[in-house]
Amino acid sequence: MTASQTPTTAEELRGAGLRVTAARVALLETVRDGDHLGVEAIASGVRDRVGHISLQAVYEALHALTAAGLVRRIEPAGNPARFEGRVGDNHHHVVCRSCGAVADVDCAAGEAPCLTASDDHGFSIAEAEVIYWGQCPDCSTATSSSAP
Repeated sequence: MTASQTPTTAEELRGAGLRVTAARVALLETVRDGDHLGVEAIASGVRDRVGHISLQAVYEALHALTAAGLVRRIEPAGNPARFEGRVGDNHHHVVCRSCGAVADVDCAAGEAPCLTASDDHGFSIAEAEVIYWGQCPDCSTATSSSAP
């Protein structure tokens, strides 16, 4: 493989020390093709690609892919876990309080860890996780159009 070639999903799995299975390939591709998907949506996407897969197998694969750094798990307070394929850049998220839509937000300022803690308490900080809360454009429009 030359430096200009993008590795295949199978090569990425192998490179992360994971066994390559059709389900793992389908799961990683489903997460990367999706937009902050929940487990049920991921399971549906995997089933569309490879047929039957149990929800337990999806959870196990997500755990393995997250631990290997190929998938990122986010858990906005009061919402189910979501998964995304954008990893390694310590970006943040904005979440709609009305419908639960999630979108990426690039770092607030500077290089990772993006934010400087006012007091690090002696910790060596490697990343910052920020979630902005508000209303998405659709919910904002719906709210303003239904106001008296």
